[in-house]
Amino acid sequence: MAPNGDHPPPDFRHMFKIPTKGDLRRKTLQKSADLPSRPDDDETCVYLCGNSLGLQPTLTRQYLDQYLDTWATKGVFGHFTHINDSSLAPWMHVDDDLVEDMATIVGAKPSEVAVMQTLTANLHLLMASFYKPTKERYKVILEGKAFPSDHYMVESQIQHHGLDPALSMILIEPPTDSGVLPTDHMLSVIDRHADTTAVLLLPGVQFYTGQFLDMPRITTYAQDQGILVGWDLAHAVGNVPLQLSDWNVDFAAWCTYKYLNAGPGSIGGLYVNEKHFHRPRLAGWWGSSKSSRFDMTNRFEPIPSAAGFQLSNPSVADSTALRASLDIFKQTSMKALRAKSLELTGRLEVLLKQSEAKHLFSIITPGSKAERGAQLSIRLQPGLLDSVLVRLEEEGVVIDERKPDVIRVAPAPLYNNVEDVKAFVRVFGAACLEAAKAGKPDGKSAASIDGNAKGWSEIK
Repeated sequence: MAPNGDHPPPDFRHMFKIPTKGDLRRKTLQKSADLPSRPDDDETCVYLCGNSLGLQPTLTRQYLDQYLDTWATKGVFGHFTHINDSSLAPWMHVDDDLVEDMATIVGAKPSEVAVMQTLTANLHLLMASFYKPTKERYKVILEGKAFPSDHYMVESQIQHHGLDPALSMILIEPPTDSGVLPTDHMLSVIDRHADTTAVLLLPGVQFYTGQFLDMPRITTYAQDQGILVGWDLAHAVGNVPLQLSDWNVDFAAWCTYKYLNAGPGSIGGLYVNEKHFHRPRLAGWWGSSKSSRFDMTNRFEPIPSAAGFQLSNPSVADSTALRASLDIFKQTSMKALRAKSLELTGRLEVLLKQSEAKHLFSIITPGSKAERGAQLSIRLQPGLLDSVLVRLEEEGVVIDERKPDVIRVAPAPLYNNVEDVKAFVRVFGAACLEAAKAGKPDGKSAASIDGNAKGWSEIK
């Protein structure tokens, strides 16, 4: 299938390693007759946590074995030798081999994308090129509830320039306790600081609420006021449709271990608009021209693309794991995946709103499909979270939580299906009702809650 095909994605579930419930319960990697077992140990778990860590593609082990065999049998010649019975590029070109597929996913020209480093490191490198504070423009605008690493990165960049974050770091706080940032509210903050702001840095999808920001509108609005615009796409890449080139984004960075399934801490990616290829940057030898890279002349000749922002040669192991996932993405399109994602998350929302336990939680992710990706964030009533998490774990349901009272649930369209969604709602509803029965935070009688709990076994 062509990368931009409109056909619905086939079922890729069989191309991923989905842990069983027994896998999750054991504290060992291997099964053992000496360990206690349960009747459902061989059932696959309900894994709805791709927003935190994507599942392992079945190709990953095969490709990593090819990398290790190349290293074992070719040594240093693995950098330059094309191996006929391997799916992998020579190590010299391992990052180039990934760029075109990555560019398709983020809606960019291949020359505008580099695969390198990790997310926060890439943001630091990009800020070194784009954040050039002056007496007139010295502020950085970001969200008040940014992921901590982004907050630390911006704060330290400001301090690195000898400035005071209290004066130079502008935080957009959500106007309500839902955490959602209305676009007009964000634009009003930009208006108030437009003349003194150098850079705007926001998330494509907000990690806590799952809100998908209006990237093209915000980008154009800020740029029209002389502000450079960057995006953290950690929760957006592989999740929602992106058109970085068409939206004229200045720069962006992302990780690959969430919806891109490359493994924990795997290699990151960045985007640099082609109009910025000339910018000064922190340089390293992998960003220099390949034709002279090994000449050791100590004359930096930057590759005239985003690749010119690279520092060191990329981890071949990380790149190989990413290759395994991208080979699955190549068989479908972001348009097709988005359609399936909307279906799954929409079904999740409907079932939650129909549940007997709906009085015990609220969905804080925007209801509009255009304003969210795969993730729904659910806020529980105070005092329920810990008990609910214990029940979910016991039943082999994998989600993640953000204290004090939010869980994040993300059906990933590559490997999740409607049955996963139904199973989650069934277990989650029962868990909420049982936790409420124990603590009765809303004043309902135990008899009323007992009656509701019985109804959860009937969800199909």
